[in-house]
Amino acid sequence: MDYILLYFIGMAAMTLGTLAGGGGLITLPAMLLMGIPIHSVIGAGKISTTVSSFSTFLTVLLKKQITLKESIWILPVSLAGGSIGGFIATRLSESTMYTVAIVLLVFAFLTSFLSKVDFSGQEMLHPTKAAVPGLFGIGLYDGIFGPGQGTLLLYLFGHLHIAYIRAIGFVRLATFSSGFGAALSFIAMGKIIWPVVFALLAGSLSGAQIGVRLAEKLNPRHVKILLRLVTIALILQLIVKSLL
Repeated sequence: MDYILLYFIGMAAMTLGTLAGGGGLITLPAMLLMGIPIHSVIGAGKISTTVSSFSTFLTVLLKKQITLKESIWILPVSLAGGSIGGFIATRLSESTMYTVAIVLLVFAFLTSFLSKVDFSGQEMLHPTKAAVPGLFGIGLYDGIFGPGQGTLLLYLFGHLHIAYIRAIGFVRLATFSSGFGAALSFIAMGKIIWPVVFALLAGSLSGAQIGVRLAEKLNPRHVKILLRLVTIALILQLIVKSLL
């Protein structure tokens, strides 16, 4: 097993995932090509993303760009969504999950052209009538299937007029919350190849820090372009996979 390659796969995926979501665009096909079983690939991705997402949240928190009081309510909402989604996933067919994912991403892509949000807003995050259902729904989707979850969260926080670097902190906390239960489930299933997890996790932790530093330099006006490119790539990947 080429653990050095896994390290760089994790680093590239989490860098992209931090900036615009869609880290699975890199990890899933790359690890499958390496001959790693699909359940082990998904499990390793869930564990590494959960841990590295929390490290990104802590980085943004310690830089005082967000506060714990402002963000703590995300934990139970996203955790509830992810847990219920994981339960529902056992009762849905794979083709149904692909259809749901494609519809959600196409909807997000189209609405991005109608929205005037450019991630330069300075609103504080509150558990509003839009924020709570939005976070719960995306957490539910993450528990059911997951591809594009981080991208959808960025669209949500952009709609809520949250500044880009702050939105990244909130996205990573929500990802940690909804993914935590899923990570434990894969561990309980006994499908984890721990050397693969540790190599991918090391790269993901590095990528998380690279992503935060790049995000601080990224012009908010360019974020929508990056999000749209990632969204198109996710839609195409899901369509191809659903047809195979």
